[in-house]
Amino acid sequence: MLRVTKLTDYATVVLTVMASRPGEVLSAAELAEHSGLEQPTVSKLLKPLAQAGLVEGLRGVRGGYRLARDADHITLIEIVEAMEGPLAMTECSQAGSNQCGIAHQCGVRSNWRLINDVVADALRGVTLAQMLRPLPPPSTATRRQIAVQVAS
Repeated sequence: MLRVTKLTDYATVVLTVMASRPGEVLSAAELAEHSGLEQPTVSKLLKPLAQAGLVEGLRGVRGGYRLARDADHITLIEIVEAMEGPLAMTECSQAGSNQCGIAHQCGVRSNWRLINDVVADALRGVTLAQMLRPLPPPSTATRRQIAVQVAS
């Protein structure tokens, strides 16, 4: 199964709470309350998000956290990479990776890299602001098609 980690999912939830309150400075306790998460979990999430430049921490009596930039300018790939590192569907699909012992004879490596790029592009195409908007009902929802041509 291919999925993001729980912490990445939770980071997205916390960031959408912040995005729904643009400019507001929220404490970790307030973020936990609004997101339904435990405060230690929220505190754990905020450090890598701040290191990635997605949130900024403000000290002092009225301190807390806010988005470092507008939610329209934060993409899902940034959130995933802040929490998990560079996106890599397989060991060989990560740029510059030479960890695989069969890379010299592998016939699927280029296709995995292509698929990795398609997933990364899809995540780049969705902003935090878009995550706040509800999806249309399933009967009218349309899936965006992404053209992929597998090497032969």
